[in-house]
Amino acid sequence: MAENIRLEVVTPDKSVISEDVQIAVAPGTLGEFGVLSGHTPFLSTLKVGAIRYKDANGAERNVFISGGFAEALPDRLTVLAESAERRRDIDLERAKTALARAQKRLEEARSKENVDFARAKAALDRAFHRIKTAGGSI
Repeated sequence: MAENIRLEVVTPDKSVISEDVQIAVAPGTLGEFGVLSGHTPFLSTLKVGAIRYKDANGAERNVFISGGFAEALPDRLTVLAESAERRRDIDLERAKTALARAQKRLEEARSKENVDFARAKAALDRAFHRIKTAGGSI
């Protein structure tokens, strides 16, 4: 059996995950990447999405991140995220409300000049991925 790696996901406020995992897959800005024991060291920026991983017992887990940075080493993956939530901690109704609000702002952006399109699109992305990570339907 392959060795586990240490997965650390931290935000400016707290440590969200600190556990041994079999594999972790993260949403890099240049594409998804997976990290196993013995991985070649590298750094990557991260986009909004979910880190998928198998815990030490083989159970599949998810954690939502809203961008950040990752450092892969042979024995660990460290993620410095702007924000992060475990799947069980995501408030699905709140995420759906945020999605509807972002969709409305994007519609307004088509007809008004004072709406920040990039900010509304970023809010839509975050809400979409939070719902997807929580297992909800859109």
